Amino acid sequence: MKWLYHISRVIFGGWWVYSGTMPFIDPAWQPLGQEQAAIDFSLAMIDSGLMTWVKVAEIALGLLILANRAMPFAVVAVAPINFVIVYWNFVLDEGVIEYVFGALTIAFNVVMAWPWRHYLYPLLTLNGAPDYSLKP
Repeated sequence: MKWLYHISRVIFGGWWVYSGTMPFIDPAWQPLGQEQAAIDFSLAMIDSGLMTWVKVAEIALGLLILANRAMPFAVVAVAPINFVIVYWNFVLDEGVIEYVFGALTIAFNVVMAWPWRHYLYPLLTLNGAPDYSLKP
């Protein structure tokens, strides 16, 4: 499992750094999709400026994942962006390549989260007690 974790981490982290960096190097690089819904969605994110923030987050999180640092945080932080990526690939821009990328996104996230599951389980607490102290 250890080798699968590290391979997934390096591929996923590199993928995110590349995907986050390329639109700053060549703005025409950003894929918009083939279906009208995907194109409209992508253009709305670009026009609103949200895509820039997403790309900055992709770079930062990709670097954390490549460095294998703050992984519980990184695994949780990539989840909302990955939700949108999976939705875009399975719903907005359907096709074999899109399905493969959507499935890989899910697989890489599961593999990367699994070794850190003991840190993530407390996030599922239903009836916790807040700690209002100022102690760390």
